Amino acid sequence: MAQGKRISADIADDALEAIRALGAAARQARLAAGDGQAAAAARLGVHVQTIGRIESGEPGVAIGHVVGMLALYGATVACPGSGAS
Repeated sequence: MAQGKRISADIADDALEAIRALGAAARQARLAAGDGQAAAAARLGVHVQTIGRIESGEPGVAIGHVVGMLALYGATVACPGSGAS
């Protein structure tokens, strides 16, 4: 289990996989934009370590930071079973 604050050990494997997919999408979008982690952190208003935690799929990162990073770079992620992205 990834280290994080107040994380339940009971997170389902499919949920953890979805969190990792969000992090991977955020990283890919950041790299495509040509930004480093420090630039992303400055643009999002968070510490550079938070960017690393988002990108590694750590389940303890605030969802607002994850969604904010995805929005910052215009990234979309397909939700399993929804048919949407």
